[in-house]
Amino acid sequence: MYEPVNNDAPDSKNLTISPDLQRLKRFRESNWKRIRREHETRIDHLLGDYVERRCRHEKNPILDFLFEYYSFRPAMLRRWVPGTGVFLEGSDTLEFTDHEAFEIVDGGMIVNPCSFPEHRVQAVRWILELLKATATRSPRLGCYGLHEWAMVYRTKDVRHPYLPMRLTPGEIADFVDSQQIVCSHFDAYRFFTKPARPLNHLRPGRNDRMEFEQPGCVHVTMDLYKWAYKIYPWISSELIADAFELAIRARTIDMQASPYDLHEYGLPPIKIETSTGRLEYSNEQKKLAAMAEPVRKRLIAAYEELLGYFEIENED
Repeated sequence: MYEPVNNDAPDSKNLTISPDLQRLKRFRESNWKRIRREHETRIDHLLGDYVERRCRHEKNPILDFLFEYYSFRPAMLRRWVPGTGVFLEGSDTLEFTDHEAFEIVDGGMIVNPCSFPEHRVQAVRWILELLKATATRSPRLGCYGLHEWAMVYRTKDVRHPYLPMRLTPGEIADFVDSQQIVCSHFDAYRFFTKPARPLNHLRPGRNDRMEFEQPGCVHVTMDLYKWAYKIYPWISSELIADAFELAIRARTIDMQASPYDLHEYGLPPIKIETSTGRLEYSNEQKKLAAMAEPVRKRLIAAYEELLGYFEIENED
């Protein structure tokens, strides 16, 4: 057992219980460096030339959303960390010195769970409860992505003015009026236009996500990325990357089913204004929910592992 680094931050009372180094999974220096290179290559492939294009003020309707709506930066996504429960061997672990969670011990480095700020534990418990509640529900597949249509319903102030529409404002309004909107995600519903809000048969609120969120929702799937990076660096970069890749797929389906025209970006529409398109969207939702299930389970396990140290602390 080793003594954790003292943290003098005024708002961060940390744990005093330390993990047993002998029980940690050990990575030789050559192995973790290879894993790190593979992670960096994977993220570079997912992002492509996004950062360079962003510097040229070129828009990307998928990645822009994931880096503007969510707060994790590309550089943080690309940086590899092992998460808790791992011991990295070697002298090059000295590069991990810029965060209080990284601790150099006995010829290597760990991500010290004891450094997790106690003032954040309540939020972590709430997120874990939300993840578990969502996992118990069956996917609901009848929303057809109408939230994006409700965000441009009877308004000239659209959310993505740089994108052309593939239908006229009148056609968009007529289709929305012909459908039953059942959006269950608050962060989608809150962007509905004022005329569209009464059309939603549900009233999700900021404080009742626990009752509304369900695994068929594409925004709930995207949010797995948020819940992953919320406990960085006490979580593996592999799991964050898996959640990010899933979020890309979810956002792509989200925008393909919208009334925006994304042909310029190589994305054909999912024409939910047709019965064929609605079936296609439901099938994509079903696939996405199946892909999200194991990621959600791994997130639940990561949250439970981190909170486990606090349970030990409370017992003592």
